[in-house]
Amino acid sequence: MTSSDTPNGGDFAHWVDEKSEALKFELGEKFPVPPTVLVSNSVHAETGQQKLEEVLLEHEQPTQAFLEEVAALEEAAPLSDEELVRQALEAGGADGDNSTPE
Repeated sequence: MTSSDTPNGGDFAHWVDEKSEALKFELGEKFPVPPTVLVSNSVHAETGQQKLEEVLLEHEQPTQAFLEEVAALEEAAPLSDEELVRQALEAGGADGDNSTPE
């Protein structure tokens, strides 16, 4: 059971890996897998809103709704210091306790 292109000794595992990768590529070309609706591993398909982390870190294509939301945020007026203080005092922080704002 010898073949002229089969390596001897410790190179056999490397040879098998190369052959299997070549076969995966060949089969992928013949039978392409259609893309899923949502390509993110961190968000299930039931939650449709795209997040900034998905676009930046997971290299998803931004949806039109996402781009419109970013544009609206860029055009919005900046919050005043009083509004920032009010929001900070309303937020309970990591522990959810409004009596100890963060």
